[in-house]
Amino acid sequence: MPLRKPPIHQLPPVHCSPSDVLLANKAVAYLKRHPRLLNSLSSDFTPEAASYLLLKSQSDQTLILKFVDWARTGPFFNCRSQCLALHILTRFKLYKTAQTLAENVAVNTSDEKGILVFECLAESFHLCNSSSAVFDLVVKAYSRVNLIDKALNIVDLAKFRGFMPGVLSYNSILDAVIRSKGSVKFAEKVFDEMIRSGVSPNVYTYNILIRGFCGAGNLDMGLNFFLKMEIVGCLPSVVTYNTLIDAYCKSKRIDDAFELLKSMALKGLEPNLISYNAVINGLCREGRMNETGKFLEEMRRRGFFPDEVTYNTLVSGYCREGNFHQALVLHAEMVRNGLSPNVVTYTALINSMCKAGNLNRAMELFDQMRGRGLHPNERTYTTLIDGFSQKGFLDEAYRFLNEMTLNGFRPSMITYNALINGHCIVGRMEEAMGVVREMVEKGLVPDIVSYSTIISGFCRHQELEKAFQMKSEMVAKGISPDAITYSSLIQGLCQQRRLTEACNLFQEMMSMSLPPDEFAYTTLINAYCVEGDLKRALELHDEMIRKGFLPDVVTYSVLINGLNKQARTREAKRLLLKLFYDESVPNDVTYNTLIENCCNVEFRSVVALVKGFCMKGLMKEADRVVDTMRKRNYRPDESVYNVIIHGHCRGGNVQKAYNLYKDMINCCFVPHTVTVIALIKALFTEGMNEELSEVIGNTLRSCRLSDAELAKVLVEINHKEGNMDAVFNVLAEMANDGLLPNSGMKAYAGG
Repeated sequence: MPLRKPPIHQLPPVHCSPSDVLLANKAVAYLKRHPRLLNSLSSDFTPEAASYLLLKSQSDQTLILKFVDWARTGPFFNCRSQCLALHILTRFKLYKTAQTLAENVAVNTSDEKGILVFECLAESFHLCNSSSAVFDLVVKAYSRVNLIDKALNIVDLAKFRGFMPGVLSYNSILDAVIRSKGSVKFAEKVFDEMIRSGVSPNVYTYNILIRGFCGAGNLDMGLNFFLKMEIVGCLPSVVTYNTLIDAYCKSKRIDDAFELLKSMALKGLEPNLISYNAVINGLCREGRMNETGKFLEEMRRRGFFPDEVTYNTLVSGYCREGNFHQALVLHAEMVRNGLSPNVVTYTALINSMCKAGNLNRAMELFDQMRGRGLHPNERTYTTLIDGFSQKGFLDEAYRFLNEMTLNGFRPSMITYNALINGHCIVGRMEEAMGVVREMVEKGLVPDIVSYSTIISGFCRHQELEKAFQMKSEMVAKGISPDAITYSSLIQGLCQQRRLTEACNLFQEMMSMSLPPDEFAYTTLINAYCVEGDLKRALELHDEMIRKGFLPDVVTYSVLINGLNKQARTREAKRLLLKLFYDESVPNDVTYNTLIENCCNVEFRSVVALVKGFCMKGLMKEADRVVDTMRKRNYRPDESVYNVIIHGHCRGGNVQKAYNLYKDMINCCFVPHTVTVIALIKALFTEGMNEELSEVIGNTLRSCRLSDAELAKVLVEINHKEGNMDAVFNVLAEMANDGLLPNSGMKAYAGG
């Protein structure tokens, strides 16, 4: 950015008449002895009198402060006298007062390029024995009120006249450019001009630029300035590291963020709470919730305790993961520690409860949020509208819609799609279409979700002609059907046993480069099983695997039932066994691809496999699957443990179920509530009282919600008295209310 040669404007000299001198002297006397009489001078006081007073009294700090306080709203306090005051206040290092005055000058002076203000400052510079610091302060004031062009012009004028502005001026301009979301390239030009002018950047300069480039998504450029700092010997601060750690996390480079956090110690810097919050936020974004505990422990070891940001981040992270229990535990812990959850946290918790179908709990949290003085936002309302719509409670959904609009929020596409889905669920298709028309009237164009939801609703209620009409309408409007649209139509056709048409639609789907999903495959497999065409069903099963889709428990149930109906029980059993064993099977069933895929995706289908065996009571086979996993160095996850423990409880092998439970706890997994209740019932039935006490104890220790305290006491009392029916009832109620631990959180091991 080349230095501009600014125009010079000569201001007329200050002329002070005897009457102005008299007014100024009277004001000085009043300021010292009778400040209440000052207002009697206001109507006669002149700009010349103000300038005279300031110059005469410039060594009296107290008097100058009193005068500025009185004069700031007076018409006589013009640009010239205000600039005199700025010189004097800056010399006294009264920066806060000077900054406020300078911002007032910047905003209220009719001065297109800042030339008038600069000339006033330059004219009185030597009269006040001032320094270049006054130009830094004025440039900062213009920057703070976002008058960046004027700030730059004042810098150029000052340089041209020999008043060298310092690093503070450039930092202020750079910060204003970044704060106003201006071009980071422009910020870089300002930086280059700074270097050419001989002004050395400091750590704040680099921090501003790194923040700007990282905020604009250009992490590489941010790292480039980080390297420049090291080259010129400018030591990074904790702020520098925090900015880059946060940028790494937002760029999904969490491991690089870890390395940078570790490297702080080499520079003699200690991470602070912001550093840890940034890393925890990164882990939550990536769904690596099991790693957050390590950083929380390290935080506490270094004397930092979780704040609102930490808790809000963790609660939202656990909600996204579906671990509602741990989210509620942290929410309760947060409140106990005197910290306030924000609207985002409450919305995440409400969303979790809605997804779990626990609308009572969702409403409790909603009321609690409002009781804390927090106002729901558009997303909060949409979450509740969706939750009630999913359950078919449309009156409640519309009540929240009305409240939402009364509070000034416009329903979004997501809001309307939730209502459309609610109408489809309860079969009110005409009203669903009415919502679509209302959307259009409000200026919203129905999207793929709107159309797919309507099509799915028509298919579900056997109105296929209307479903296909909607498909034609969406295509005519330039919206291409997606995999969900096709899957819904295929299911509708299969339900009416129109298999040929379903297969044609399946082929059309693939011809449009839309890979069928598990739902589409399973629907067709089921249709072929119903028609008795097991060969084609198994071929589709193999094709599904070749395409990278692993069959789930529904797919296997369909196939097993189909084989069993044709008295092909041996093949049904082999269908499951072949996931892990190379037993010979009929030539028309190929499984090699499935075995390869199992390795590639870390046995994602194991839960379905084990569940399939457990459903059929084939517990030896289920155990063999788990043993094979361990031999292949694949550790069973929570889901596998939950399924097989429950299976052994149903099958009567309670000791085996208990041993697997202990393994699960030792692996730091928490059993699902269904698993816990099934195991407790089985242990009670078998009279295994010691083991029963241990399981109940572990369960209650991991249940830390304050509102679960009464339930915990009830369980303990009834257990001691041997009233197990009451224990089961209370545990079931706790599970329904979301108070018992769920899979996915760190277990509290020990008995």
